[in-house]
Amino acid sequence: MPSPDAATRAPDGLVPVADGPLRDFAGAVFASCGMSEEDARLVADTLVQADLWGHQSHGVMRLPWYAARLRAGVVAPVAAPERVVDAGAICVIDGHDGMGQVLTARAMEETIARARAHGVGVAALRNSNHFGTAMYFTLMAARAGCVGFLSTNASPAMAPWGGRAKSVGTNPWSWAAPAGRHAPMVLDIANTAVARGKIYLAQQKKLAIPEGWAIDAAGEPTTDAAAALAGNILPMAQHKGYAIAVMMDMLSGVLSGSGFGKAVSGPYQFERPGRTGHFMIAFDIAAFQPLAEFGARMEALIAELKQAPLAKGFDEIVYPGEIEARNDARHRTEGLMLPADTVADLVRLADETGCRSSCPF
Repeated sequence: MPSPDAATRAPDGLVPVADGPLRDFAGAVFASCGMSEEDARLVADTLVQADLWGHQSHGVMRLPWYAARLRAGVVAPVAAPERVVDAGAICVIDGHDGMGQVLTARAMEETIARARAHGVGVAALRNSNHFGTAMYFTLMAARAGCVGFLSTNASPAMAPWGGRAKSVGTNPWSWAAPAGRHAPMVLDIANTAVARGKIYLAQQKKLAIPEGWAIDAAGEPTTDAAAALAGNILPMAQHKGYAIAVMMDMLSGVLSGSGFGKAVSGPYQFERPGRTGHFMIAFDIAAFQPLAEFGARMEALIAELKQAPLAKGFDEIVYPGEIEARNDARHRTEGLMLPADTVADLVRLADETGCRSSCPF
């Protein structure tokens, strides 16, 4: 592989890497931070999978942040989730500051099992941490023959509608469902105009951000990524995005018994526990209708969407999750391209954690 310095001199500033070695390296880093091999591999997979889907804002760019939180002791490397409510279809789990991906995967497995028993399963997870891409976990439900929902709160990134001070997180949410012969239909969105990670990615790529993404600390529109991070990200759909974000905090933080609003800390700092909350639901499709019938109906829905006349500037219609499925297939064959700044951060992390031999760069 080219060195980070060589990649910086390249016209596009990108470095090629295959997903397998990248996954092995990320797993080695997490294991060096005290995680079990199984858990380390899981978290590594969530990051590399985000890159495979084309969501570099939630990919291995975040590996140094997660490692720093583990090494600082604000995230427990050995997850010890405790079930504090066990009531049929419903459970509440205290994550005791474990790694968000590990806790959420275990909670989603339990949610699916309860859906199998009751038709619907619900889990509220408190005292967790940032878990990366929500769709990684809702797709667990879709692949198990369920419709899955997951919401989370996040550290403040935007002001309440009409205000200027940060107190509302991006608070993303996801739905996923099997889609017959197609890849699952899946939605994973933040309630801001853009996920904060995309602004960090723009900063690493040394790119301007589009107008309408953020305002600076003075409340003025900005296209500068650093100024945006110091200011406020704007909500999607104006007051509607703000309102949805608040409702997701109600589910994820207030109802779960976790932190909410300003009490939630993000993965970008290393001084405080996350106090992040999540809320998830799985609906067993077979409790509503035969799974094969559901799949056929989903195929009909997708066909109807794609048959619509095209608007100017478009050459096809895609359903939610289709682009990610295509990206995954392409990147597994062609490899990934990471920004040189991300690669340089990973090389430094490899030296800091004693994982240089596993580093693919």
